[in-house]
Amino acid sequence: MIWSRHPHAPWYLGGLSFAESSFFPVPPDAMLAPMCLANPQRAWWLALLTTLASVAGGLLGYAIGFFAIDAILPWLQESRYWGAYQTAVEWFGLWGFWAVFVAGFSPIPYKVFTIAAGALSMALLPFTIASVIGRGARFFMVAGLMAWGGARMEAALHRYIDRLGWATVALVAVAIIWFKQG
Repeated sequence: MIWSRHPHAPWYLGGLSFAESSFFPVPPDAMLAPMCLANPQRAWWLALLTTLASVAGGLLGYAIGFFAIDAILPWLQESRYWGAYQTAVEWFGLWGFWAVFVAGFSPIPYKVFTIAAGALSMALLPFTIASVIGRGARFFMVAGLMAWGGARMEAALHRYIDRLGWATVALVAVAIIWFKQG
């Protein structure tokens, strides 16, 4: 939060967004929201920066999974992310492209899906497209809500962000099931 007021805050936001997508536990929303509140006219630029840095970090996560899954698997099994990793692997089997999209938008740790995508050798172009759409939707929504709603919206966003993310997961699941049956 303190970094969001620093003169180099956009650099910090980009670095945080990159790191969070492959290994760091703090989501960029924690910096993006206050930066958009402080400077609403730059909200869209900040959302774009966050999206691009996050997708670049997601590509690093993909590379970690692709090239080093055997090396990190013991650590992953002992970490709090093991359950999420197993979910990611299962979701890739069921949904493929949509698993990355949902992970990019939802409260599920995106970094786990980036590593799983690499470990499972998901095609890179669909992975990147799903990441851009999912992460972009999330960060542009946060930026737009902060620019539009101000401090009151920030409090509501903190209160309801997980519910909004899980509602998105449910909607995508229903849409996929519907399309597969139709």
